[in-house]
This record gives sequence, structure tokens and C-alpha cells, in this order.
Amino acid sequence: MPLPQPDDLTSLILRTDFGDDGAWDAVRIALDAAGEYPHATYVSDVRFAAVDVQALLDEEAAAEEDDRIADLFLADATTMEDPDHPLLAVDLWDEPGRTFRVPAHLFPDVSANLSIANMDFADFADAADGSGTFRGFDGG
Repeated sequence: MPLPQPDDLTSLILRTDFGDDGAWDAVRIALDAAGEYPHATYVSDVRFAAVDVQALLDEEAAAEEDDRIADLFLADATTMEDPDHPLLAVDLWDEPGRTFRVPAHLFPDVSANLSIANMDFADFADAADGSGTFRGFDGG
């Protein structure tokens, strides 16, 4: 089954941690408050519970080319527990499996630039700090 398609000019956010519905609500509120326009297509489907990056890569590789997406973001346990709600960004296209984290307040900029192909996944991943988190191009 192919991964869900994000709405036009938004990024796909898959919920993978189902331990706390209140935390999921807080993540969505933080992401929605971070930008003026919608940047996320939220998917909360238990078939993605605890899914790992390799399983997503396998699923995407099996999809028809027209159904493939370039990247997605996971709302995992770290996202739910950390007050900055850092999503795990996953490259599915250029360097499949490459990841970095992005805090909720920076998500709209990352999403917008990836959605319109203004910047590549690697631009953000290469700017991530030693913890693997993108904190802006000035280190944030």
C-alpha cells in the first residue's frame, strides 16, 4: 500500500507514537501555530505505529512512480516527549533514509522550501547540528 499523499504544498506528517493522544494534539497545535499557512498533512493511522525508516523506504520503493513522495516527517516518541516537538524528517528520494530533526517552530520554513523544491533535503540535513537537528542556517 503506498504512503498517503500530502495535500498540495504541504508535507506529510505520520504519527508513529500512539502512547499519548494529548501529546499528539500538542504537536499539531505547535506545528499549526508555527506558520501562517497550512504546511502539514497529518496522518494518524495505527498501521504506522512504531514504523521504522527502512519499512517506509521499502513501502515507497514498491509504489508506482506517480505515487511516490520525496520526503516525509515522523511524529515519533521523541517528537511527543520533547517540548520543541522535533519531527524526524526522512528523505525518500535523493538519499533514501537520510534523516534530520526539525523543531516545530522551524517546520513551516523547511516544509515550504521542500514542497516547492526551492531547496533540497540535503540543504537542511547538511546544516543540522551534532545532534542531527536543524536549528536554522545560523545555528539557531
